[in-house]
Amino acid sequence: MATSIVTSIDLKSLPLVAKGKVREIYEASDSTLLLVTSDRISAYDVILANGVQDKGTVLTLITNHWLNTVLPQHVPGLKHHLLSLNVPPTLNLSPDERQRLRGRSMIVNKYRVFPIEAIVRGYITGSSWAEYKQKGTVHGLPQPSGLEQCQAFPDGPIYTPSTKAPVGEKDENITPEQARKIVGDKYADKIENLALSIYKAAHTYALARGIIVADTKFEFGLDEERDEIVLIDEVLTPDSSRFWPAADYAPGRDQKSFDKQYLRDWLTSQGLKGKENVSMTADVQAQTSAKYLDAFQRLTGETLDQALAKLEK
Repeated sequence: MATSIVTSIDLKSLPLVAKGKVREIYEASDSTLLLVTSDRISAYDVILANGVQDKGTVLTLITNHWLNTVLPQHVPGLKHHLLSLNVPPTLNLSPDERQRLRGRSMIVNKYRVFPIEAIVRGYITGSSWAEYKQKGTVHGLPQPSGLEQCQAFPDGPIYTPSTKAPVGEKDENITPEQARKIVGDKYADKIENLALSIYKAAHTYALARGIIVADTKFEFGLDEERDEIVLIDEVLTPDSSRFWPAADYAPGRDQKSFDKQYLRDWLTSQGLKGKENVSMTADVQAQTSAKYLDAFQRLTGETLDQALAKLEK
């Protein structure tokens, strides 16, 4: 079912807390937030002028699938922030605003956010491959010699955090020890171990469905009342991860993907990398949307329309 592309949420009925490259966050109550995912897309830390059809819905419903269907079975005791995909009737929203939120909003608990991106890499690619070729390291961590591009790390996935930069600025790759100084000794090992456990569970699940999760980034918050670490934000989506088709995988070269690497490659080939106010062609929009929808169906076993129909029952 065709839907319009939503690049701005712009709710007038609720206080805006923050607006990121893709998401807008509104205050729902003293203890909860309304997190809404638009169809905006960014690459190389720049937001494109036009969006990708169904992207916000795909990211929201994939996150829900991981948090409520997959991860609880494989990561015992995992806490997350998601309360509901349904906007409560108590929120004073107009009918138009409610329609705008269909399938792309989450009611979540508020938590204090740890100011790092908890990145886990299973394969050497992207910025990690560039650093390795130059220095033999990844995020400052020495790696074995002789690794090939896109090869799995021989000793298993590695934790390679980054800073969490404000909108418009770039995250900075840091070592686990630098991350420790930011989040504190009390939580550093817990965040690292939790990120690795989630990645390993997700990698196994996705691989059985024809997708390699090459790397991904998580965000965590702190439930200060219980002193517990909580998984927050989007989880294991084509925006926060590199998804490769397992059937086409071969180390030593770039990989095909289900994520926005296709868009990055197009921007680079057109000399548009990092430039502002760039619009995708209709073909690039359609190809990018198709990749997101393919990943969604493989991971959830449903079409987007089927998932939306279930949500509304």
